[in-house]
Amino acid sequence: MALSYPIVIDNVTQVYRKYSSRHRFKTFKSALLKGDFFRSLKPDERVTALDGVSFSVPRGTTYGVIGENGSGKSTLLKLVAGIAKPTQGTVTVAGKVSALIELGAGFHPEITGRENVFINGIMLGLNKKEINDKFDEIVRFAELEDFIDAPVKTYSSGMYMRLGFSIAINVNPEILLIDEVLAVGDAAFVPRCLDRIDDFRRRKKTILFVSHDLSTVEKICDKVVWLKDGKVITMGEPKRVIDTYLSDIAEQQEEVLEERQRRISKEYAEVRGEQCERVSESEEPCEPKDQSKAEKTEPTPPPSDDDERREQRWGKREIEIKKVTITDLKGKAKHVFSPEDGMILTLDVEAYSKIKDFVFGIGLFNSQGVQCYGTNTAMEEFKSKSIEGPGRVTLRIEKLNLINGTYYLDVAAHKVDGYPYDYHRYLYSFLVSSTNKDVGIARPDHEWVFSKNIVFGQIVKK
Repeated sequence: MALSYPIVIDNVTQVYRKYSSRHRFKTFKSALLKGDFFRSLKPDERVTALDGVSFSVPRGTTYGVIGENGSGKSTLLKLVAGIAKPTQGTVTVAGKVSALIELGAGFHPEITGRENVFINGIMLGLNKKEINDKFDEIVRFAELEDFIDAPVKTYSSGMYMRLGFSIAINVNPEILLIDEVLAVGDAAFVPRCLDRIDDFRRRKKTILFVSHDLSTVEKICDKVVWLKDGKVITMGEPKRVIDTYLSDIAEQQEEVLEERQRRISKEYAEVRGEQCERVSESEEPCEPKDQSKAEKTEPTPPPSDDDERREQRWGKREIEIKKVTITDLKGKAKHVFSPEDGMILTLDVEAYSKIKDFVFGIGLFNSQGVQCYGTNTAMEEFKSKSIEGPGRVTLRIEKLNLINGTYYLDVAAHKVDGYPYDYHRYLYSFLVSSTNKDVGIARPDHEWVFSKNIVFGQIVKK
C-alpha cells in the first residue's frame, strides 16, 4: 500500500479542546481560593476539526484540497506533515516530505539569511554538503543575492516567504505539501512558484495542495477532495468537485440574500404602514408623509448590511411597484448567478387610475456604485398609451456577462420627463460568482487566436 500510495489517511479524526472564555483570565490562585479549580480550568467543549476522513493519494499525483475556512484543510496538512498527531485513525506517509505550510516558521530573526538556510536545510533532512551544493540555487530562486548576509529581521514579508519557499522546494522531496502559501507572493514570484510546482509534477512527485484559488486547483490537480465541517463531502475529477463546491456556496449565498431581501421588504412594509393613511377600501395611492424625502433623487452609494437605511424609495406611487422578482431563465427564484447565466426581472405593478404617460426602467450598479447598465421603455422607443389596475412588466436578459461581485438594482416607474411614480434604489441585489479572474465591469464573449510562432502551455477550459 505504501509503495503505491505514499499518503494514506484512514478514518482520521482530530479534536481540539476549547476552553471557556468566561474563565480565561482566572488564575491558579483564585481557582484554589474559591474551591472550584477543577470546574474552572477544565475544557468547556471540544471542537472537531476532522471527522472520520479517509482517502489515499497515489504516487506521482497532485491532489487538491478545497473547502471554506474552518473546514479542516490546514489541520489535514499538519497531520500529514507530522506536525500534529490525530486523535483517532492513522496517517501513513512514505517518503521524504517538504511542507510549505508556514514558510520560514523556523527562521531565527537575529541571524543572517545564509545561516538560516543551513539551519532549515538540516531541519529538513539535508547534510551540510547537500546544502552547500544547493545554496546558490536557493538564493537565486529567492532573489536574495544582495540580502542573504543580512539579518532575517530586516527582510520584508515577501523576502521571508521567498526564502522559505526556496528552501522547501530545493530539499528534493518525494512528497510536497502546499498550504495557501502562494496567496502572499508578489505578481512576479507566484508564476515562478507555479512553474516549479509543474516541474515537480513532471517528475512524478506526490503533491497535496490546499488553496482557495479554485482556478489554480483546477489547472494543476489530478483529483480534488472537498472538505466541509471536517468531513469529506466528495472527491474526484477537479472540474466536477469544484462545480459541486461552488454550487454549495451559491446555495448558502442564496439563503443569505433571500433572508436579507425578506428583511428589507418587511422593513419597508412597516415604514409604509406608518407613512400611509388610507381610507378603508380606498384605491387611492398612498402618499408618504414626508414629501421632502419622497422627492429626493440624488444618487447614493450601494447599501451595506451595517447601513441599510441608505437604501431609498420615493415617489407618490400613482403607479406602484408592488413586487420585484429575480429568477433564472426557467423562472426559478435565484440570487447567485454565473457570468453565463441569464436573468428574468419581473415587476408586479398597479396603477390606481388610468395613466397615459409612463415609463418602466432599470439600473444596474456594482458594489462601488458604478452604473454597469441602464435602460427603460422610453429609451427603447416603447410609446406609452395607457395603464390602469394591476399589471406585470418582465425584462429578460439572456446572458449577464458580468464579472465576480455583488450587484444592486434600481427599478422605477416614472413619466417620460422623469417625474417619479415609484422609484426603488438599491433595494434588490444579486451575486455573480465565477472562477474567472476578469477585472472591470462586464465580461464580453471573446476568443483568443494566435499565430503559430506564439506558443503557450496547456489552457484549461473553464
